Amino acid sequence: MNYIVYVLIGIVAGVVSGLGIGGGTILIPALTFIYDLPQQQAQNVNLIYFIPTAVVALISHFRSGNIEKEPVKKLVLFGVIGAVVGALIAVNMNPELLRRFFGGFLLVMGIYEFSRKEKSDQKPAKK
Repeated sequence: MNYIVYVLIGIVAGVVSGLGIGGGTILIPALTFIYDLPQQQAQNVNLIYFIPTAVVALISHFRSGNIEKEPVKKLVLFGVIGAVVGALIAVNMNPELLRRFFGGFLLVMGIYEFSRKEKSDQKPAKK
């Protein structure tokens, strides 16, 4: 039975990753609630899980022309710096507090996404 749950969590998180949302929004809560993993451990699993799913999604979006190269160059450097700082904070933070911050972040992002209006003047994807 556990194997089936892992497969289902992996599939749902993979689909969400492919959409560009991030599988961690599914994977981390599933690991902490269903399998009672500590928050830091769940986030570490997510980081390992992220690598192959991000590569597949990146290739797909790149082929579809959905990636603008110029902003990416600027964002990568600061993203790496932010990841280092965030990882240092996460491994030294109380797991319960980290779990609450993560839950609050997901709540705020969910509210933002549901309240956001779709822009009709969005640029179509490059082909």
